[in-house]
Amino acid sequence: MKVKTSSFLVKPSANPRLEKLRADVHPGVSEKASTELLQKHREQLSELQEVLYASQSKAVLLVLQGMDTAGKDGTIRHIFSGINPQGCDVASFKVPNSLEARHDYLWRCHAQVPPRGMIGIFNRSHYEDVLSPVVHGHVDKKTARKRMDEINDWEAMLAANNVLILKFFLHISQKEQTERLQSRIDTPDKHWKLSESDFAERQYWPQYQDAYEQILRHTSKKHAPWFVIPSNYKWFRNVAISQILVDALSAQKLQYPAPSFDPSGINLQKSSAKTAAKMVEARVQLASEKS
Repeated sequence: MKVKTSSFLVKPSANPRLEKLRADVHPGVSEKASTELLQKHREQLSELQEVLYASQSKAVLLVLQGMDTAGKDGTIRHIFSGINPQGCDVASFKVPNSLEARHDYLWRCHAQVPPRGMIGIFNRSHYEDVLSPVVHGHVDKKTARKRMDEINDWEAMLAANNVLILKFFLHISQKEQTERLQSRIDTPDKHWKLSESDFAERQYWPQYQDAYEQILRHTSKKHAPWFVIPSNYKWFRNVAISQILVDALSAQKLQYPAPSFDPSGINLQKSSAKTAAKMVEARVQLASEKS
């Protein structure tokens, strides 16, 4: 599943129809094989993240969107459990607070864009501002399209400043959402996950599907592609997304930065701390003079 050829990639100017994209498939991967494959991806991501963190030449921004119960939290937990927490931040975007509402709709998101060397995960994102407001009639389609154009420009600016952007729509069926919600209802330990909006918003399933189709159609760009991930099977969702991340990071061909001095030949067991420190100081000075 290479990024450029992934069957889940929404190509620019494509017009995806979610009702025609099956959410209950797991092409090329069995549940039995998925455990070992995911572990392999975790190990690869750990190594790639270390180079990303050390080089500080690029940032990675992952956008996770989906209907309620699609598995955004689970995706983060299962895929990123093996990486260094110092190199990864998660931002969640809910209803804007009073301060956020006084700014433009991208203000709070821009503040959470990861710096170079970091992986940033948006659990819901700036796309919420062309989703729920449209579904509930607070924003008309003309305004929504204008916002999508602004988002394209904003993401292009981020990409031009070395932010690798990957956007994932976690595609589940309406039947699967119903079963997941019922499971939460039937399991007392999962009651904390339930909210009033879970029940209110599910009435608008067709409207949300239409809004997401417009987002996928107008904002999947070469510099910020969308991937529609079949997510009825959680284990496949995790493998599919982690594979795309590994491929995308590997393609960056990141390298460790050059050291500030040549450490070869220094033997701390044979040299005193003072001698070793002087050797390093001299080598740093020599490297500085050569540069």
